[in-house]
Amino acid sequence: MEEFKKILLLALKKGASDIHLVVGSAPYFRIEGELTVIDKPIFTQVEAKNILGKILNAEQKSRLVKTGDVDTGLEVSKTFLRINAHKQSGGFGLSIRIFANEPPTPEEIELDQQILDIVGELSGLVILSGPAGTGKSTTLATMIQHINETDKQHIITLEDPIEYRFQKGNSLIEQRELGTDFQTFASGLRHVLRQDPNVIVIGEMRDPETIELALTAAETGHLVLSTLHSPNATEVVERIVGVFEGAKQQQILIQLSAALKMVVSQHLVMKKDGTRMAAREILTSTSAVRNAIRNNKLSTIRSAIETGRKFGMISMKQVLEQLQADGIIE
Repeated sequence: MEEFKKILLLALKKGASDIHLVVGSAPYFRIEGELTVIDKPIFTQVEAKNILGKILNAEQKSRLVKTGDVDTGLEVSKTFLRINAHKQSGGFGLSIRIFANEPPTPEEIELDQQILDIVGELSGLVILSGPAGTGKSTTLATMIQHINETDKQHIITLEDPIEYRFQKGNSLIEQRELGTDFQTFASGLRHVLRQDPNVIVIGEMRDPETIELALTAAETGHLVLSTLHSPNATEVVERIVGVFEGAKQQQILIQLSAALKMVVSQHLVMKKDGTRMAAREILTSTSAVRNAIRNNKLSTIRSAIETGRKFGMISMKQVLEQLQADGIIE
């Protein structure tokens, strides 16, 4: 593990967001979105097995053998790591995401005040979307920390794995990890609803049962925060609705139209100074959007976003045009 710690410290020094260790290859870091090979010895199968033997419990080792990959979290030198261990040709590989000791402030990630205001209403469904690696987990953690610092709420998170450890604030926060503290998001959510939560955080809404439970929770006075791997706000709605068919789909359309407060679709863009920032498309719940969802006219949501600036909405195209006009991006 000593060599692993040295690699981690080097990654922190270089400001890397990710580390890739693959048997038979030198380590790679991702720095400001670019993959860079590091001048270190070739990663060996012996090193891989040594690391995996120390970071995985018996159940995780069994899952790695059976399914070919497993996710876990690890704290090393006061830095939290999200690790995906997987099989690959020639041995094992590890993909490691590096997280800061605590979530950034809204100012540090330029999180719009209107997003914080809607989160501060403490009811309804708020969804963060975007491709993998665009900072959804970080933005979600910033939202949670904002509530923790500004309000007295009971916050329960269901995560896969836990990525940030929240410090003591004004709120009571319980963090639970898939595979250790609960077995599925749906079963975990059913238990959470019996435990007097104000805010429920679902790492990802992956299946029909979880979506139904999340909508019910959001309809009954809870704030539900979750993520989806969809490229834009419109596809978030389409993906949720598309999971269901027939009469069940009609029920979901009605529930979603009532529960949805906001969708934030996030992408990372390169600034002129070579650093990256989040560009965020925003869909808010207006009467036009609610009607479009209720009546299954989802194709009209895109135009509602593009013409909804006075309601706090903005399309990704409009965001990028504004950043260009302000001289922030090329």
